[in-house]
Amino acid sequence: MNVKPLGDRVVIKNVEAEETTKGGLILTSAAKEKPQMAQVLAVGPGGMVDGKEVKMEVSVGQKVIYSKYAGTEVKIDGEEIIIVRQSDILAVVE
Repeated sequence: MNVKPLGDRVVIKNVEAEETTKGGLILTSAAKEKPQMAQVLAVGPGGMVDGKEVKMEVSVGQKVIYSKYAGTEVKIDGEEIIIVRQSDILAVVE
């Protein structure tokens, strides 16, 4: 898969959700929350976006937390990815 995002877009892939609770209960797929943590697969060049200069602050390989309903989900080569704007990324997990 080779996806090159444009502008201030970032391609991310969800990190798998927890399958058990801290108490040891196993969750069904219906009970699992949609994960908000993802790994960055590709980063756009930034530049002028909507009349403002945008500097990209994330890089490939970082784990990030993004807004719950952000982005566009796409399936490429059987792999589900999400394309979001950098402004939809809330934090970098170190």
